Amino acid sequence: MHRTVSLNRFSDDYFKHATSSPSSGHRSSYSMFDGNNLPTYDPIADLAKKERARVKFAENAVHVIPFVLIVCVIILWLFSNPDVGIIGDPLGARIEGLSLEGEIENDSDATKASSLPTSDCPNKCGNLNIPYPFGTHEGCYLNDTFLITCNLNSTTPTPLLGRDNNIVVLNISLDDGEILVSSPVIHDCYGPKDNNDPISKDQKNGFNLTHFSISSSKNKFTALGCDTVGIFTGYIRNQKHVTTMGCVSLCNTLDEITSNGSCGGIGCCEISVPEGLNGFAMETWSRNNHSNVRDFNPCNYAFTVAEGDYNFTTTNLKNFENENLAMVLDWAVGNQTCQEAQQHLSSYACKDKNSECLDSTIGYRCKCSSGFQGNPYFNDGCQDINECAMNPNLAGSSKCPKGHEGDGSTNGHHSKNHNSIGNFILIIGLSLSLTLLALVVGCLNIYPQIRERKFIKMRENYFQKNGGTLLQEQIDSHHGSTERATIFTVEELKKATNNYDEDRIIGKGGHGTVYKGILSNGRVVAIKKSMVSNQSEIEQFINEVVVLSQINHRNVVKLLGCCLETEFPLLVYEFITNGTLCEHLHFEGQACNNNNKLSWTTRLRIAAETAEALAYLHYAVSTPIIHRDVKTSNILLDDNLTAKVSDFGASKLVPLDQTQLTTLVQGTLGYLDPEYFQTSQLTEKSDVYSFGVVLAELLTSKKALSFLRPETHRNLSLYFVSTLNEGHLDQILDSEIVCDASVEYIIEVANLAKRCLRLKGEERPSMKEVAMELEGIRVMQKHSLGGANDVVSQEETEYFLKARSSINIVDHEDGGTSGSSTISRFYNLQNQILEPLGDGR
Repeated sequence: MHRTVSLNRFSDDYFKHATSSPSSGHRSSYSMFDGNNLPTYDPIADLAKKERARVKFAENAVHVIPFVLIVCVIILWLFSNPDVGIIGDPLGARIEGLSLEGEIENDSDATKASSLPTSDCPNKCGNLNIPYPFGTHEGCYLNDTFLITCNLNSTTPTPLLGRDNNIVVLNISLDDGEILVSSPVIHDCYGPKDNNDPISKDQKNGFNLTHFSISSSKNKFTALGCDTVGIFTGYIRNQKHVTTMGCVSLCNTLDEITSNGSCGGIGCCEISVPEGLNGFAMETWSRNNHSNVRDFNPCNYAFTVAEGDYNFTTTNLKNFENENLAMVLDWAVGNQTCQEAQQHLSSYACKDKNSECLDSTIGYRCKCSSGFQGNPYFNDGCQDINECAMNPNLAGSSKCPKGHEGDGSTNGHHSKNHNSIGNFILIIGLSLSLTLLALVVGCLNIYPQIRERKFIKMRENYFQKNGGTLLQEQIDSHHGSTERATIFTVEELKKATNNYDEDRIIGKGGHGTVYKGILSNGRVVAIKKSMVSNQSEIEQFINEVVVLSQINHRNVVKLLGCCLETEFPLLVYEFITNGTLCEHLHFEGQACNNNNKLSWTTRLRIAAETAEALAYLHYAVSTPIIHRDVKTSNILLDDNLTAKVSDFGASKLVPLDQTQLTTLVQGTLGYLDPEYFQTSQLTEKSDVYSFGVVLAELLTSKKALSFLRPETHRNLSLYFVSTLNEGHLDQILDSEIVCDASVEYIIEVANLAKRCLRLKGEERPSMKEVAMELEGIRVMQKHSLGGANDVVSQEETEYFLKARSSINIVDHEDGGTSGSSTISRFYNLQNQILEPLGDGR
């Protein structure tokens, strides 16, 4: 068995810049999901109308083109007529008293300027050519950033980057602004099978650079091994934010590795490097100490390597730590843009007049203009490569007499009369102009038809590719039972997002990009570009659209409609205005601060609402849905702090006759069900485990996974359960809720979270039971508070008290029942508590 695991730590938590929005309904141009009265679908009506307007404009342009061609002919005549003198007698030569001969005689000298700042600056270290602005000695480099230390202690001189780094420089490119450097390989090796401790460990090697960045387009982070987890942590200069990502590589035998060369999760895995990083660290470890694969793979390896520099082979699994690899760094001069640097000519690095400035992500760099080559960081460093008799790249003119052309040598003896050439050019110009006019008129006549057919075909292809026909069949099969949803046109969503302006992006994740959109009626929505990567996923996507459009629950984000006329399907959801639960717990959102912490009562209500929504998805919809990515960043909060479960990009529909599905493992580190991770068997209990982590976050206000905590405390679920078993729950609880709530109810919720986090799915409660217990705890807490605001009647309270004593729950991990962990399942109240699950409202 082999699996590929997505370790994306950043979800589609896409309401970070949300503002309040009206709740008015949406009026669309046409809709489907309308039961028995399905309208005729015409996906290109609006497009055809607009295209006809473009064609009308093109036809009007036909009347202007002849005048433009006439002007072109006149210009050709001016250039071809020697009497006018544009070719035969350049304007510069007519200026009285101005002699160009000196310039012409010195042309060859101008292109042979020195390419070094001083004659005694060495430009090599070993086999490496070191061009300026880099250098090895004081005065030979632009500034300390470009110092290359030439280490002479070894038999072969070794070039090192900077003064104190051990980074070996392999190549420097002026044109591309890149440096090729050696790349470290970290490892974690194990000895004989009876010893599970690493015998050799080299971890967290990486770079910490100041003025260079790791190329995101030309490097890959790679982990090698059959029982290997690789973690890559990237840093950006002067920012506290770090980016952590990773991948998992698994295999049981060498026979499972069917092909060498690629890294797809079997034997090795790889991920792209984020953009703009100035430093990084790597870490690797084994899930099972290589106990099952140690004979042929005793070590984990991880490294960052230039794309194409490493090709995987099975022989690498045995010994790889001494391999020589390379990676690519981007460099630039200064940390300004070209526009900013050009305002200070004294420090502007592009010295040659035939050079140009190029902006990069970390500053700017220089490049010789087209037709020139050399070093743009020197005066006259870019040399002309278009060496010909009449040099078009040089200012001035040839020595030919007026009315002649040629190489101008020997006082014009190799020249010929220009008049016949001018007439020939005029005739050719007129012929080409008339021919071009005829072609343009003909093309404009057939252009509208070809253009319109192309767009119609493209839209139809996208509609078919994205399952439009299948969607219509699904609607027909549901008849009047399907909730009304909207099919949006491309133009509607393009206008709503201001042509998908980057400023409208409110979230990115593994399942797509989310934009904030404002429809024509003023309603604010969330528009998600779903990444349906292959045709095999289309049927699943259409099923999800049909099922999700039927969900009408107050604690589930509502799917309003979709658009299938683009390359990737577009989903339109209701817009939730107050960020995510993750932001409120960890104070990451713009509207969240330490003075706006969630109270215990609010946290308990959010937990109960989320559990009710998940129970609804598991039991109350026609086709059960396993969310598969339950986490605090996928629980949105409205202005009243009402919970809304979102992001169904990883969700799976479960046929009624099945209790589990075999899938590729997908989820978020820290929330992922360990049983699902080990077996690839997805059940509703996987959502229960993830919800247990959410409960632990609500109780502790700690992140589910943090590399800033000690290694034994990084995973919140393990940390929480071990602390609870040791009887030290008070040490991990958020101090705010300890002062705000009764300890009895906190302990009950903590024990419920512990049962949700059991390793075996069969020992976890169902989401229906979790929802019932949380609602029961809420009711009992309301009763204990009493007062004028008590909404629980005396009869209801007595009913709960009787139900509470009816059933005890034995904690299988503790082997018995304790007072604090005895929680009523409230089976007698099942119909009352789960009644909202029937209709969702």
